[in-house]
Amino acid sequence: MFDRARLPFRTLLIACWLLPGLSACDSAQQAVGIEPAGAKLARLDAEGKAVGGACRQSGRAIEDCYSIYSWLPKASIYEGWRDMDIYMRENKLETVEPQLPPPQPPGSKKKRAAASEPAEGEGKSAPKPTAKE
Repeated sequence: MFDRARLPFRTLLIACWLLPGLSACDSAQQAVGIEPAGAKLARLDAEGKAVGGACRQSGRAIEDCYSIYSWLPKASIYEGWRDMDIYMRENKLETVEPQLPPPQPPGSKKKRAAASEPAEGEGKSAPKPTAKE
């Protein structure tokens, strides 16, 4: 009889103990870096439009944008490129030549910079033998 009286109390304690952990799922997901699918799609769409507009402004071909930014949706890249094209034609704006090389796609290894020293036989003079007397 005593155990039956404790059962609702025990259930209530377990629920109160689990409630804060379950209610913080959004906070935990944000801390870990997991984002909802809808938010990810909206973010990628906005990034694609921005990249497409920047590609058009820099005079880059749409196909180049697709290959450089392959992780972004092509439809949003095209939409941004097209909008910027219309804007530039209406306002008679010239393209701005890019000063930096295009970025590497995520997940690809970065190329190492060429060694500052020339390879053997290139640019170095052979050491002169010294005569010993």
